[in-house]
Amino acid sequence: MTAPVRSVIVTGAGTGIGRATARALLDAGFGVTLAGRRTGPLEEAAAATGDDSSRHPAALVVPCDVTVPEQVDALVAAHVERFGRLDVLVNNAGVPGPAADIGELRPDDWAEVVAVNLTGAVLCAGAAFRQMVAQRPSGGRIIDNGSIAAHSPRPKSVAYTTTKHAIAGLSKSIELDGRPYGISCTQLDVGNARTELLDGFVGEGALQPDGRRLVEPTMDVAIVAGLIAQLASLPAEASVPQLTATAAGMPFVGRG
Repeated sequence: MTAPVRSVIVTGAGTGIGRATARALLDAGFGVTLAGRRTGPLEEAAAATGDDSSRHPAALVVPCDVTVPEQVDALVAAHVERFGRLDVLVNNAGVPGPAADIGELRPDDWAEVVAVNLTGAVLCAGAAFRQMVAQRPSGGRIIDNGSIAAHSPRPKSVAYTTTKHAIAGLSKSIELDGRPYGISCTQLDVGNARTELLDGFVGEGALQPDGRRLVEPTMDVAIVAGLIAQLASLPAEASVPQLTATAAGMPFVGRG
């Protein structure tokens, strides 16, 4: 197969924002490597559209645990072997963590959230960065899924919120250190995109700072996927260091 003009790795591609993003990128003509822990959901996300249930011709499925350095390196190597270079990483894999304040947070729960949301993001960004530096021409784009929790927490979300605040520092450091190599980075902060995870989280009312539960506005996850596809399509001369997209009317500005 002739390599597409641009190619992308999407982590956490089997469900939610990652799945919708992988589909949007395939529809936009990108070569896409779908990465995640479970092969089944990845294959479903990579299926060709219409009556053909086979894999999309521009899709590569690579099962990967983003917390394991060797698997992350193998993911990037498999992508480059298939597509020749890596133009964009959508650093999306993450877990919500427990509903707990700092006094309730258990050390093993904290370690799990940090391993996926922070260490996994660092490992994936690092492997992508090295490839983008080494390839010719050098350069590329990394899109980190930050969440609006990087700006404002929900009640009892200390583990998730802390890791997402850390993603803000990661994204800024990538943007700065990537400058000599033509590598840019976007911190994408999303609020209330409709996914399976959000349905369970806010479907019957999300906990508010005053103790009430509120059914909050949501938006189609396809809107977020479209924004990511637009970011991935930008020319190298353009950088978007931070982008926030929320459902209209959700309690974020003035939260609490």
